[in-house]
Amino acid sequence: MKTRTTYVVGGVRIPFMKSMTAYRDVTTPELMTASLKSLVERYNLKGKVVGDVALGALMQSSANWNFAREVVQASGLHPNTPAYNVQRACGTSLETTIQIAHKISSYQIESGIAGGVDSNSDLPIMVTRSFSQKLVALNSARTLGEKLRIFLSFRPSDLKPVPPAVVEPRTGKSMGEHCELMVKEWKISRQEQDELALASHLNAAKAYKDGFYADLVFPFLGKSTDGIMRGDTTLEKLAKLKPAFDRSEKGTLTAGNSSSLTDGSSTVLLASEEEAKKNNWPLLAKIVDSHTSAVDYVAGEGLLMAPTVAVSELLKRNGLKLQDFDFYEIHEAFAGQVLCTMKAWESAEYCKTRLGRSEPLGKIDRSKLNVRGSSIALGHPFAATGAKIVGVLAKILHSAGPGKRGLIVVCTAGGMGVATILES
Repeated sequence: MKTRTTYVVGGVRIPFMKSMTAYRDVTTPELMTASLKSLVERYNLKGKVVGDVALGALMQSSANWNFAREVVQASGLHPNTPAYNVQRACGTSLETTIQIAHKISSYQIESGIAGGVDSNSDLPIMVTRSFSQKLVALNSARTLGEKLRIFLSFRPSDLKPVPPAVVEPRTGKSMGEHCELMVKEWKISRQEQDELALASHLNAAKAYKDGFYADLVFPFLGKSTDGIMRGDTTLEKLAKLKPAFDRSEKGTLTAGNSSSLTDGSSTVLLASEEEAKKNNWPLLAKIVDSHTSAVDYVAGEGLLMAPTVAVSELLKRNGLKLQDFDFYEIHEAFAGQVLCTMKAWESAEYCKTRLGRSEPLGKIDRSKLNVRGSSIALGHPFAATGAKIVGVLAKILHSAGPGKRGLIVVCTAGGMGVATILES
């Protein structure tokens, strides 16, 4: 089948804010619409038809069953623009980017928009299973006697709300608890984690000071910068924070070296070369390839170690070494998870037994890692992170000049990992 290159035109998002703060009264669809509207305005798409739009969210209400299409119809795009929902945990908007890129590369569409959103402030609170079953039965009852019998079966415990919990159903552990197991296995110290977290904040603060985010982050509700970033933090301040998941003296993951619960959304515009030239859009970077992998965390593998596999397979297919990149964007769910991933790539035993390699992948140049800050500093609205990273890396590569290469790595719940290569 004939294919062509898909290009990243640019990314647009609203500021990411700590959950239950600035966006506490904003719905998830409203957050997504805000970023999409800003993208429409920036790239002069008002009233125009785009080939397809793929959007997603994790913390989603069943009432938002046609979420992406509803957001598109509120965005200023022409109503004839189609849209659909996607979900792959924290890799959602990287997955939407990959899917739209494939549609463009296979000549199905000329341009498309990918994105994602999440809010821990607009949570879909559910009812208990027993209450739900009784309501369904009550609705189906035909006689007064049947209805009365069901009505009398209701108990106070049926009314207890069921909030969503970010835990793995098969283990009962949160992502943070799983990561605590990983850092203990890989012997990652608290100091190493705090140092990586500090670098994230300092890099993000410098990027804002340098104006890097000026055309990536658009104001919303009076906010123009990410609300979690702390450019004045220090190792001493981070060291004072108590463990958040393993509260014993052995715990090393804290609120300071972990990403925060965050509200926000992000979008990215993709196009063929012909469509970009027709609309005078920049060609920031081309999407080269991607790979998704999973690990058996229930049987004991690290929940967030799947990116090690995804990257290995991606490198094999493209004939590349881990060191053949000018920039690395490794999503910081936790500083410990990033460090475990890099340590695994350096391990001859792990690379042989798990990745099927005769030699370790080796070290990466840490000066090329998350150079404009990442999720610990900027925030992590689960489904919005991938598109945010695509927009950031595409701009970095374009600014660096032709022939530069970047690697995106995202871990997700459910023991999955997504890796993508971009080139300028």
